[in-house]
Amino acid sequence: MASPVCIVGGTGALGFGLAVRLGRAGVPIVIGSRDAGRAQEAAAKTQSQVPGATVSGAENADAVQGAEIVVLSVPFRSQSETLTNLKQALAPEQLVIDATVPLAAAVSGKATRTLGVWQGSAAQQAQEMVPEGVRVVSAFHSVSAALLTDLEHRLDEDVLVCGDRKADKAKVIELVDKIEGLRAVDCGPLEMARIVEQFTPLLISINVRNKTRAGIKITGLDH
Repeated sequence: MASPVCIVGGTGALGFGLAVRLGRAGVPIVIGSRDAGRAQEAAAKTQSQVPGATVSGAENADAVQGAEIVVLSVPFRSQSETLTNLKQALAPEQLVIDATVPLAAAVSGKATRTLGVWQGSAAQQAQEMVPEGVRVVSAFHSVSAALLTDLEHRLDEDVLVCGDRKADKAKVIELVDKIEGLRAVDCGPLEMARIVEQFTPLLISINVRNKTRAGIKITGLDH
């Protein structure tokens, strides 16, 4: 069996949506949470929606064990604490996909605004916090959690991927492309995440005004 993908924050909306879609694509999933019981409940819910999916749940530190790829899909206010708690659990050569957005809503501000991050972006902050040898790639900021969870909805949008190593981005692109209807687009180095993360509040504003769940589509690409 292929190495499982761990989704830290898999009990939340985006994490659960990714678990459902990746589970349906045949990717083994381990859902992580601060509470093992909640993680196991989310795993059971995933299996009920995707019969035959290989999904389990565990406390975050246990969940990341043995996972080549760890998706970090927690609110920005929890990012620092979560990574601090995983300091001894994450191992060199693991790949962390950071889906965190520094929305002002984290401090009771507007969801259509972002907070300033000293490192430049939430992804760059994550890269500073993970243990040496762990690499961070930024992705999944513009995909609607609700549409991921709705398996009746046909996805048709792009996922913008930022990272400093081509090999790491290639692994993330391969994972994204397993989800039918999603296409990964290489957007350059990790520092570009400071721009990509801003698409989330932009899409929130568009969605509020147009009562929709808009996504991103990049034109002019061959693949």
